[in-house]
Amino acid sequence: MVRVISKQPRKQRKARYTAPIHQRGRFLSAPLAPELREKYNTRRVRVVTGDTVRVLRGDFANEEGVVDGVDTNSCKLLVHGVAVTKADGTEVPRPIDPSNVQITKLNLKDKLRETRLGEGT
Repeated sequence: MVRVISKQPRKQRKARYTAPIHQRGRFLSAPLAPELREKYNTRRVRVVTGDTVRVLRGDFANEEGVVDGVDTNSCKLLVHGVAVTKADGTEVPRPIDPSNVQITKLNLKDKLRETRLGEGT
């Protein structure tokens, strides 16, 4: 989280909303599934497009899908299969907070990400 001295919620929110892009990446981390946690010796990792996640909270709890997109501006995830129907019948993706999902399968196409995760073992 952004380092803020104040305990006031308004200052905490302001720090989160005005955080620079390199700090927003920390807001996009999600907990790993227990088997991945044991394998990589880490508790949380940043969610990237292509990861498979399970939704833990909300209307779509226990749904599992691949991450279609990551919105760094609003710190939300777009998960395949998690959509709401609008009044005209069209379906739109429902943005989900990363704290409400659990990563079940990692996208390891990026070799740098794979080596960083391997360092924990």
